[in-house]
Order: sequence, then structure tokens, then C-alpha cells
Amino acid sequence: MKLQTAFLALLGITLAACTSVKQVISKKEYMVYVGTYAKPDAEGILAYRLNEETGTLTKVFGVKAGENPSFLTLSQDRKNLYAVSETAAYEGQKSGAVSAFAVDQKTGHLTFLNRQPSLGGAPCYISLDHQNKVALVANYVGGNVAAFQIQPNGHLSAPTDMEQHVGKGPKPQQNAAHAHCILPDPKNRFALAVDLGIDQIISYRLDPAGKLERQAQPAFTTAPGAGPRHLTFHPNLRFAYVINELNSTLTAFTYNPETGALTEVATVSTLPAGYTGESFCADVHVSQDGRFLYGSNRGHNSIAVFQIDSNTNQLTLVEHVSTQGNWPRNFALSPSGKTMLVANQRSNNITTYKVDTRTGQLTYTGQSTEVAAPVCLQVVPDFPETK
Repeated sequence: MKLQTAFLALLGITLAACTSVKQVISKKEYMVYVGTYAKPDAEGILAYRLNEETGTLTKVFGVKAGENPSFLTLSQDRKNLYAVSETAAYEGQKSGAVSAFAVDQKTGHLTFLNRQPSLGGAPCYISLDHQNKVALVANYVGGNVAAFQIQPNGHLSAPTDMEQHVGKGPKPQQNAAHAHCILPDPKNRFALAVDLGIDQIISYRLDPAGKLERQAQPAFTTAPGAGPRHLTFHPNLRFAYVINELNSTLTAFTYNPETGALTEVATVSTLPAGYTGESFCADVHVSQDGRFLYGSNRGHNSIAVFQIDSNTNQLTLVEHVSTQGNWPRNFALSPSGKTMLVANQRSNNITTYKVDTRTGQLTYTGQSTEVAAPVCLQVVPDFPETK
């Protein structure tokens, strides 16, 4: 009897230990890098730890990263982070800048490597090609895009190419070309540049040496005054989406990887029916499973949620959800797809949401973190020593 009691006690301890281990493993935490509008002597890039169970953000560190390190991108191996300096002048030139940082693989901390001029005013977007050889930058005020080679040590080369866009659109915000986004296509053959000022998505042949060869025809020309802003691809690599800032719409496309061209499937409003207030779109993302599309509205201050038809790429509205703040710029989904974070620039806060992966719907966690002028969010698995 004593042996049986001892055995049961030991079994209980073992089960409790297993339960404890399971609870630790199931607890998800991620590192979140935040790009902001900041003065040169301020901490412009911040790092937070996201607890996915509660939606809370805990600050880990901040680094001085030059003026207005607004938009960020992380290399696929997480060894380097790159940031624009969204300024009108740099070292006496009408240019912003681009900076490279090394990422400590144990802590996530950033060490400055080098900085290069972006060759255009107000760089607002940076991406890397899929081979981690080329960095691509969109200069909003400069109305151009630039390319840089990524050195083996993570440093950025001097600009290897710059392509100027020319033209204007019918709205006051379209008085000149305004490149707002550039990113490689899924097969790394083309780079697609989204220009808000001229209502075009321009396709460039992408060379590993950092050269951009403009294709004879635009990948797509939007409706006049649409003001295309950000582009993203679907996980199936055949669909793509652009969010149009000035007329508050989303356009779904099929993509031809052989020519770099986009074919419109449908264009839908990001705003509720009957809404008459002023609003401007900002960011767009697809869920990891490819079932849902999300877009942010500045003014209406909401995230619009759409279901994607996997066969036709048609979009069906699911809901609009308040961002619990003012002027939502970029937003991001956690690697698990179960949490969304939204950067509300004008109300100086980041809010978090639970994502129902079955329906795509968002539920506010009640967690709002004060951050000065947050713009861009990069969410990655956490680093061990930050816990």
C-alpha cells in the first residue's frame, strides 16, 4: 500500500511537472522592433517583448538611430536590421539616408554599422531581395527608388542604382512623383515600385548586383487619383494586393512572374458604406494562411478585414475594427498569426488584438502601450536573454 501511495505521489509530481513544462512551452513571446519619427539625439528604434497570451508589450531597449528612422526591415537570417532616415536633407544633399545595424543573436540588441544617402528626400520604405544581396528604398519626396548592395558583413554599399519617376496625378497630393513602396516579387526576378504621385506600379528587372532595369510598361496603372501606397503578395505567390491611399480602396490582382505585370481582379472600398469623413489608407497585409486581407484606415482609424476567395481572389468584407488610437500607420501580424499590433502615429500608442484564425476577426486585448510617433513594426521570435 505504501509503495502504491508513493508511486501515485510520484506520478502526480511527474504530471504536474509535465503540465508546468507544457505551460512554459505554450507561452509565446516575440521581439517587436518599432521604427518612429524621432529627433536625431533620441532613441528612434525601440524594442519590445510581446506576450502573445496577454497582448502586453514590455520595453527591452532603445537605440539612437539618426533622425526619423521610420521604416524598418529585418534580414531573413535576423542578423541585420535596416532603417530609413526619413529626412529631406542629409550631408548637404536633398536626400534622406539608410542605415544598417547588426543584431545580437542572443539579446536582439542593435549595433550601428554604417549609413548611406538614399539619393532622394523622405525615404519611406525599405525592403531586401530574397537572396539578401540588395536593399531597395522608395524616396517619397524624391519621387525615385534606389538600390544598395548588402555586403557580407551586413554593411550597405554606396547606392548602386537610382531610377527617377516622372509625372503627376489629378489630386493635390499628386503634384509630382511620390514613390511609396518597393519590394521584390516572390521569385526575385522583378522589383515592384508603387508610386502614389503618378498612380502607377512600376516593374523593374532586379539584378543581384543592385541594378534596376525598368520595364517598358508599368506593372499596373490605377484609377486616376487612387494614390497607390503599399503592395503585398499572397502566400500562394499568384495573387497580390495594393492599398490605395487617396481613394481608400484595395485592389486585388493576379501576378505574372514571367513579365512582372499585374492584372486587376477587383477593387473594393476600405471604408464602411455611408462613411463621409476624411480618411487615407496606409498599410496592407495578408494572413499567413492566405485566407484574410487586412488594411489600415487613417481618419476612420480602423482595420478593414476581408476574406479572400482562394480560387478567384475576390474580396468579401468581414468587419471594421477600431484601432483604439489616431492615425494607424503600419500594423503587423505575429509569426503565429494569432496577434495583430497596430502603430497609431498621432495618438502615440501601439495597440494589440487577438486574431481569430477561423474567421479573421479581431478582438482588442485592452492593451495599449505609449510610444512616441510609432510608424513601423517588425515582429520576430524573441531572443533568449531578453526574457
